Amino acid sequence: MHEVMSLKISTKGRYALRLMLDLALQAPDRTVPLRDVAERQEISDKYLEQIVTQLSRGGLVRSVRGAGGGYLLTRQPGEYTVGEILRQLEGNLAPVSCVSGGDCCQRADKCVTLEVWQKIQAAVDGVVDHITLQDLVDRYHEKNSRP
Repeated sequence: MHEVMSLKISTKGRYALRLMLDLALQAPDRTVPLRDVAERQEISDKYLEQIVTQLSRGGLVRSVRGAGGGYLLTRQPGEYTVGEILRQLEGNLAPVSCVSGGDCCQRADKCVTLEVWQKIQAAVDGVVDHITLQDLVDRYHEKNSRP
């Protein structure tokens, strides 16, 4: 039986990106209640609470307590990359641990397959680190303004 390499992004990572996009689509200084995001995105507000806690810890969002409270972005949408958001939830996006400086086997210095994993890592980074949250906002408006 062959093991299949998986570069899947977890549900938390996918929902974090949707949450960040939802916040970016709102007025820049308007706090957004998490329950509103949960309703629009059709995601459990309890699950979003776990995600927003991690995003907040990473300084990507901030909370405002009290009446009219909620969450908002800490920067402009163009200042976030998809990679930054995903890594906050997923950690390193490396396909194998030795690419990220983790556990390398004793063969690493002669390993030809390591070059494959490094190229996959470079390709993933090349995509997620060059798409901004603003790019997603713009694409959202394009896709949702069609008749």
